[in-house]
Amino acid sequence: MIQDTWYTITPLDPATYAISEYGHWEKVHSFLLIGKEKAVLIDTGLGISKMKPITDQLTHKPIDVVTTHVHTDHIGGHGEYERIYVHAGDRSWLAGGIQGLSIEQIRRDISRDITIPTPPDFDPSRYTPYQGEPTGLLEDGDRIELGDRSLQVLHTPGHSPGHLCFFDETNGYLFTGDLLYDQTPVYAFYPSTNPTDLVSSLERIAGIPEVTRIFGSHNTLGLSPTLLEEVKRAAHFLKEHDLVHFGTGIHRFNGFSVQF
Repeated sequence: MIQDTWYTITPLDPATYAISEYGHWEKVHSFLLIGKEKAVLIDTGLGISKMKPITDQLTHKPIDVVTTHVHTDHIGGHGEYERIYVHAGDRSWLAGGIQGLSIEQIRRDISRDITIPTPPDFDPSRYTPYQGEPTGLLEDGDRIELGDRSLQVLHTPGHSPGHLCFFDETNGYLFTGDLLYDQTPVYAFYPSTNPTDLVSSLERIAGIPEVTRIFGSHNTLGLSPTLLEEVKRAAHFLKEHDLVHFGTGIHRFNGFSVQF
């Protein structure tokens, strides 16, 4: 087992690892999926501590970073890796900065409610999110082949224009980024979000067959696929009651909530 003062590394199976940041209020998870020929790293966390020394211990295979979306807590370690992929809808945010978030707000958010010691070189007053051009763009329906396992790319906008989910068809793992997780609301209340798209994206993932486990990017690590039935009911309820627009607040369901 890898011991680290900032990250918690949890094996999901012999070739899949969650790299979690439980000491920060956002409780962010990144995921390393190792195949026969290469590995994929889904997101790179907050950037409070270096992630590459962790992934270097877990695999010697070449690593492609695939981005669920371009928010600070998902791209923090992007600069540590050579090959970075993102959807076109979020490309401009990766290259030029995240829309609607000032650096002052980002620094306040990155530094609050931390419950364990941070690395000595972490200075929130100088924290700057990664910016750069991606190696390539991912599109809905793409497949990422790792040699002995295949990931399906799903464009699931709403939380951001280019938000992506990834379905590990080999194992039935659904990686939902910030589209679906528990404990705190999934949100689409910023001007850069879209409530209608979010609900459509929830409906889409709820229809994926043969999901064995759901892995959101925050809070509880690993959710039952039975949650997808509740997602279907929730989407129907929200549309039926004309709640899918800005300003309708937090809507709580069995196992998750959304905020518009």
